[in-house]
Amino acid sequence: MNGVQSNGVGTSIKHFAVNNQETNRMANDARVSPRALREIYLKGFEIAVKESQPWTVMSSYNYLNGTYTSESKELLSTLLRDEWGFKGMVMTDWFGGKDAVAQMIAGNDMLQPGQDKQYEAIVKGVKEGKLDEAVLNRNVKRILEMILRTPRFKGYEFSNKPDLKAHAAITRQSATEGMVLLKNEKEALPFTSQVKNIALFGCTSYDFIAGGTGSGNVNRAYTVSLLDGLTRAGYQVNENLKSQYEQHIISENKRNEPKEKNQMSAFLPKPRPTEMVPSKALLKEMAVGSDVALITIGRTSGEFLDRTVADFNLTKEEFSLIQSITNEFHSAGKKVVVVLNIGGVIETSTWKNLPDAILCAWQAGQEGGNSVVDVLSGKVSPSGKLTMTFPVKFEDAASSKNFPTEGAMGDMDFMSPKKKTNKPLWDYTNYEEDIYVGYRYFDTFGKQVSYPFGYGLSYTSFSYENPRIKEDKDKYVITVTVKNTGKYSGKEVVQLYASAPDRVHANKPEKELKAFMKTKNLKPGESATVVLTVGTSELASFDEQSSSWIVTPGVYQFQIASSSRDIKMVLDANVASTSAKATDILKLKEPIDLLKR
Repeated sequence: MNGVQSNGVGTSIKHFAVNNQETNRMANDARVSPRALREIYLKGFEIAVKESQPWTVMSSYNYLNGTYTSESKELLSTLLRDEWGFKGMVMTDWFGGKDAVAQMIAGNDMLQPGQDKQYEAIVKGVKEGKLDEAVLNRNVKRILEMILRTPRFKGYEFSNKPDLKAHAAITRQSATEGMVLLKNEKEALPFTSQVKNIALFGCTSYDFIAGGTGSGNVNRAYTVSLLDGLTRAGYQVNENLKSQYEQHIISENKRNEPKEKNQMSAFLPKPRPTEMVPSKALLKEMAVGSDVALITIGRTSGEFLDRTVADFNLTKEEFSLIQSITNEFHSAGKKVVVVLNIGGVIETSTWKNLPDAILCAWQAGQEGGNSVVDVLSGKVSPSGKLTMTFPVKFEDAASSKNFPTEGAMGDMDFMSPKKKTNKPLWDYTNYEEDIYVGYRYFDTFGKQVSYPFGYGLSYTSFSYENPRIKEDKDKYVITVTVKNTGKYSGKEVVQLYASAPDRVHANKPEKELKAFMKTKNLKPGESATVVLTVGTSELASFDEQSSSWIVTPGVYQFQIASSSRDIKMVLDANVASTSAKATDILKLKEPIDLLKR
């Protein structure tokens, strides 16, 4: 955000707040405790506002504890502006909310995209004395202030000649930086110089997924598939197998063409081809004539539709594909690598023992295929870490009890006619897991996972040495030396977790991530000192009774780690008590059964 805005381009952060599901998002009431709001769901927005001052904030569609977010003065004015100090403009999401007068009063400066009924309601509100013209003047002033900041208003002349090659290089690098090596047995990766001929399996290998769907979708000039990336890097891909997959994909795409089209079609994801499972004879031919098998498993994700449990799990065709290829190639003494071209978590526990290596490449943008090959070939050593826990099964997630995985989409009739559905229309979601989200839940309650939060392998290895901690006024400074002890160059992400002294009695997570830093690219034998800083205020928990951020006094454990379950060393610090008052807002309208330790 700071980088974008340093170039005179404004950012908009959204959706404010608790838009954590797409199912019936325009009418769903997210029921969340004030503590979980403060510690989990509002924290990212708070950091962004205080450290970056984005030009705009977009309110979300949903209700929050009984009130539309776009009509909540507590959220958009009391919290966002008065408490956090936001100076920019607030806008609604397209067609969000119902009451234009309430939205104006709440602090929505701009209603998008603007409807006749909203204009009429605002004029009527002013005439009837329900809406003070001073509110409109305030909102107009904020809009004008944003316009005054724009490069166009300041007379900047756009060249319309962006450095596309430099942009491509940046997206290629950024994708490799985030890729996570989940498994690498017997040095299956990186490919050795002997690997020349590759058997490329999986429909997604030939039709790569660059990014998410919906409003966040970006018009790309191109998308480099894994096939493209391999051939550009000089690898030979079996032509017979390639031809069969291309024919299969064409056939599947024709079968999946929507019978009727509407405005929503451009926003919704296109159905992915059902995976093709090659015959045993073809697999044997590939195993004999290829140096390695490469399989890509793909998942789309994005706006309007939540992923289902079936999307989390592998299909029977995908499992059969991995299993049959692994059996045939291992029988021939060849290795198998799986690439995950996905936007979120999938099930891995039932099949991760089959291939020799697994690379989670995410949805890697327009240069995706090149980025993946940069990692597979060893041009770049993977240095990404998981930003979420991969559970053993979907039901292991604490939120699975209440997340409406099979609900109807809801009221989107402004874009397409309503259709009859037998799916339930969920109009509320109880956040009963409270603060125990992700690793906070799995690690606190000792749940088995497939891959833990913060996990990620490298082609090299690292040692952690000389840990130090120093109190410096209102913060703690932790330093540690990281040394590359392997034979490849690489980067390491050092993570710092904190455990509170009263975590069991006070219902706090076992540990919480407080800081992290990626080293520079370290050559074999090279070291770097990593400095991590944690403010005393960041150790606080939100107390609902007093509406305060409270740091409990006592000895805190600062855990230096390479994942939430790989703690390298622990440093103790005696922390004094502090307390900071917050506004008493955004309360639950009725109690819900919250998870506790």
